[in-house]
Amino acid sequence: MEDAAAVDATGEATSDQCGWWFSQHHRSFQAQETTDCSDGFSESLQVITQAFQQQGPFDGVLGFSQGASMVSLLCAMQAQQAPDSVIKFDFAIVIAGFKSRSTKHADLYTQQVTIPTLHVYGDTDKVIGRDMSEELLQLYVEPVILNHPGGHFIPAAAPHKKVYAEFLGDMLRLKQLKDAPEKT
Repeated sequence: MEDAAAVDATGEATSDQCGWWFSQHHRSFQAQETTDCSDGFSESLQVITQAFQQQGPFDGVLGFSQGASMVSLLCAMQAQQAPDSVIKFDFAIVIAGFKSRSTKHADLYTQQVTIPTLHVYGDTDKVIGRDMSEELLQLYVEPVILNHPGGHFIPAAAPHKKVYAEFLGDMLRLKQLKDAPEKT
């Protein structure tokens, strides 16, 4: 767990914003909006698949806001996919995440996700309300939770860093156990 790679959203919403998918056909997104639109989702999934093929394997994935929702969809897909799927990871960090309101994603939320996850969300987040992040938690078995008093940002004070370090330390220990040669 030393290297890192970044994949940016593919769909351009405005000159300074990107989206993993759009909730309206005119290329806008509202996290609270129930819709049958998910324009750009397939293209984003192709970019992610390509990143896994060319830069992977990855131990974990991290997403913020809509990126966290995308990560939660990847977790759900991994729970449902065949073992030979390209998109595989051992843990996820979901920051200001929420359950997608696209009806096209509803079937992905039918199974609980068992991979280890850290969910980070703020009490005063005005973009992705605490209730939306807590709704997402219901999809996970034993999620680690970092709830902070702030808003729509990645908290980085010393107590928050301690939670990140403990979670990543636990993930490293799990990886070492998984990668250790079996004793006969």
